[in-house]
Amino acid sequence: MDFNKIIENNKQNIKNIIRLITKEENEDIEQEVYLKIWKNSDKYKEKGSLKSWISMITKNASLDYLKSAYYKVFNTSDNEDYTLESVKDKKSTPEDKIINLERQKHIIKAIEGLKPKLKEVIIMTEIDGYSYEECAQKLKCPLGTIKSRIFNAKKELSIQLQDLL
Repeated sequence: MDFNKIIENNKQNIKNIIRLITKEENEDIEQEVYLKIWKNSDKYKEKGSLKSWISMITKNASLDYLKSAYYKVFNTSDNEDYTLESVKDKKSTPEDKIINLERQKHIIKAIEGLKPKLKEVIIMTEIDGYSYEECAQKLKCPLGTIKSRIFNAKKELSIQLQDLL
């Protein structure tokens, strides 16, 4: 098992899963995932896809992080002000939640409005975390076509979402 190649091929997917679950970029979790992959590589059975196995490790590490962060905020602080301040910093206001929800709806609507081929590559690369090469293999088309579709999709989305930028 070529560990460097595994990391290179799955790096973006790992980052996307961490960001999706924790709502932040977190290199500590990323490093923990790489360490778990390396330590448990002998346990991987080639019955399922390697990407799914790595995704599950990433998901579990992210959830473990959230559990531990929650525990630290609510159980290790003797100072109530510190606890309240910590919670306040990590929580968004109801207004923020509404604004973010509206923003997400606007983005989803824009993606849904793309031509099918553009929509397909944007979802595969930006949401599912596939590399351009993996996307080209799955769609059975040249890498240049994938790059062109992604460029055109992003260009169209930037026009439709200009008010959010």
